[in-house]
Amino acid sequence: MASALTDKLSRLVKTLSGQARITESNVQDMLREVRMALLEADVALPVVRDFIARVKDKALGQEVVGSLKPGQALVGVVQRELTATMGDLSSPDGMQRYVADINLAAQPPAVILMAGLQGAGKTTTTAKLAKHLITKRKKKVLTVSGDVYRPAAIEQLKTVTAQAGAEWFPSSPDQKPVDIARAALDYARKHYFDVLLVDTAGRLAIDEALMLEIKQLHAALNPVETLFVVDAMQGQDAINTANAFKDALPLTGIILTKTDGDSRGGAALSVKQITGVPIKFAGVSEKIDGLEVFDAERFATRILGMGDIVALVEQVTAGVDMEAAQKMAAKIKSGGGFDLSDFLAQLQQMKQMGGLSSMLDKLPTQMAAKATEADMQRAEKDIKRKEGIIQSMTPKERRHPDLIKATRKRRIAAGAGVQVQEVNRLLKEFEQMQGMMKKMKGGGMMKMMKQLGGMKGMGGMGGMPKLPF
Repeated sequence: MASALTDKLSRLVKTLSGQARITESNVQDMLREVRMALLEADVALPVVRDFIARVKDKALGQEVVGSLKPGQALVGVVQRELTATMGDLSSPDGMQRYVADINLAAQPPAVILMAGLQGAGKTTTTAKLAKHLITKRKKKVLTVSGDVYRPAAIEQLKTVTAQAGAEWFPSSPDQKPVDIARAALDYARKHYFDVLLVDTAGRLAIDEALMLEIKQLHAALNPVETLFVVDAMQGQDAINTANAFKDALPLTGIILTKTDGDSRGGAALSVKQITGVPIKFAGVSEKIDGLEVFDAERFATRILGMGDIVALVEQVTAGVDMEAAQKMAAKIKSGGGFDLSDFLAQLQQMKQMGGLSSMLDKLPTQMAAKATEADMQRAEKDIKRKEGIIQSMTPKERRHPDLIKATRKRRIAAGAGVQVQEVNRLLKEFEQMQGMMKKMKGGGMMKMMKQLGGMKGMGGMGGMPKLPF
């Protein structure tokens, strides 16, 4: 996420943290570096000027100059001002984080209108938002597509809606978008849906006819939320289009997509201040659950290379099947032992946590830098290979690994499409894990996951740091 900006600012944070004395001279040097980093990241010039002025004013104030550790105090100023740029602090003293979730304060169904340019990921984001509302807010969600211009747009929404676990309302290209929306709203009312998500046609440019159409949709639906979906990788263009949509519609929030890409990060820092509309969500992966409620403070710490351990813990906790973990703990406590089926279940738990690379994005830069993207891909492939090997075993072999001798190893290797050495390596790692579980005596899933980070072929593969959970 915003890798170039993060690299530059995290190096600056490291330098500043060690400063024992803050003067106007070294503050100017620091601000010059920050200004260049922001401009190169495609942050809008008015936003850069305002940000630099606020940091300079506070950096030369008593809070920093009079601090016992002025370098660290200065980093704190930069972080708070980044947070203020992307969000409104929820209290005057700035102690609470700014988090803008979705507004559902309306007579059901609460209508949410999705707007944005074509290619921003609007249809996928509609399904991701449906998933969020179902899992986090426990709502009954209906989606409908008013995109009658793009081939297969309606079918695409149908597919991703099914993945999200929501219900889809059918529409066809020969209908008018306003008629589709009214029919969907009527259906949602009669079938007691809590939320209706309306996916609109993407605008390749600011087309007057299409903008008039979306204004008519807004008037017909009177939505509680009108969300502008914007590609974080667009940079300066994102600001211009957000302003154009804000002039046409009463936007209530913004969803940043593709924040996990190698973008310059300018949109994230500019879009809220330029439009005056809060960023409500950020797309953090391509998966259907890859949508996070936008937290300006935590996003700022990630940009500064400080990581987001809170988000990492939330991701791990959400991915852990606590019922399965408790069953396994009870099994080990009762002397049932830890077999290869249990080992397979733990590999699958790691996949459910969102993958190693998405966890790495939330680690502080100095930890994450130890592992490259290639390391992450190798580690994830290794997990899939291990799954294939175990799935090539019979249930009896999984329960009694000591039965697996030369002939069986060759059969398993052939079934999984690997060499016999890979089977040997997996069995050795299983023995290590089995020994660990015996020592734990049913200590539970989280204790075991702490150890996964250091195991060869798992978290510790290819120089990956031990995961902090």
